[in-house]
Amino acid sequence: MFLILLLVLLAFVATVVLLALPHVFSGRGLRLLRRGVVAFDVLTTVGLVLGPIVFHEVMGVSAVLLRIASVGFVVQIFFAILTGLGLLFQWLTGFRGRRVPFDRSRRQMLRHAAVVPALAALGGLYGGLYEKDATVEREILVPISDLPTPLKGLRIAQLSDIHLGWYFSLDDLAALLERTAKGAPDVLVITGDLFDDEAINLAAVALVDRYCERFPLGIWFIYGNHEHRRNFAAIDAALDGTNIHKLVNEAALLVDAPRPLWLVGIDYPQAHGDEAFQAKKKEYTDTAYEDVPENAITILLSHHPEGIDNGAKHGAALALTGHTHGCQFGIFGHAALPFFKYNRGIVYVGSTMGYVHSGNGSWFPYRIGCPPEIAYFTLRRA
Repeated sequence: MFLILLLVLLAFVATVVLLALPHVFSGRGLRLLRRGVVAFDVLTTVGLVLGPIVFHEVMGVSAVLLRIASVGFVVQIFFAILTGLGLLFQWLTGFRGRRVPFDRSRRQMLRHAAVVPALAALGGLYGGLYEKDATVEREILVPISDLPTPLKGLRIAQLSDIHLGWYFSLDDLAALLERTAKGAPDVLVITGDLFDDEAINLAAVALVDRYCERFPLGIWFIYGNHEHRRNFAAIDAALDGTNIHKLVNEAALLVDAPRPLWLVGIDYPQAHGDEAFQAKKKEYTDTAYEDVPENAITILLSHHPEGIDNGAKHGAALALTGHTHGCQFGIFGHAALPFFKYNRGIVYVGSTMGYVHSGNGSWFPYRIGCPPEIAYFTLRRA
């Protein structure tokens, strides 16, 4: 279903670009560009259909071709948007309410200016070749009332949505874990969608396991929706033989103190329809909190960002989530395409601080205004 939607989107963008090209180019250049766009989009479509069948692990030339296809797709989107904005500006300032003789050179207002294709290419190359891999580090203070002395300054690192596979290799994962460890957190939590390629999932489990000793309070993991699609039973069994702590609708004591600190982790609900999804998410959260003492400080781990609501109902001090990738397109620190209730960054529900991680990987290798991140949370007394 997802592939069908992606192909429909590709066809729509190609159609819009073909209609926009005559407003910027003409003559032989226009004919060549039209043929180039058609050829590029046909080859991209064939690649999307046959790629998963032919390649189980994309490396070398194949990975480069995938990156080129992704960048080219985004360049087309930028070109269509910029051309549309230019035509709108022209209509508002030059033609609205006027009767003027037809002038093809004015209609092709940008034919002699390289600004539109140049900006489109720049936007595509920046997001596809630079920002996608330009991981940032975020420092967030978490104020908690009556925080006991042993917990003051405790530091938590969060990674999420790494999506191992075509666009995130084992070497990339090793580099990310190394950089995270150098930030000196006490504990690392990974909020799902890490193991996303059956060809390398077991090797990834072993790699993460080797880093457990770098975090004094260990590495804690919850499942996302993608683990359930990638031979879940094999991943689950592999994790059982490691030092990685997985939380599946359960809670665990992290630090014993006058007010103990507990981590609470919920699985991704495999339920269709919003009502069933919400009911299952509530059930998972209620189950996970059953053994948590009343005076405990809790940090909820939920792959889906609406787990923040469930954590708030149980009085969680902090709820760490992912899933959205920050929507991968951002404007001034906010999601440009806000598809979710909570899309990116810090949100508050009552006294609960929630955080929606922007992710470290992606299913589509492009980001602009929304770089991948390592989030560090430091507990302090409110």
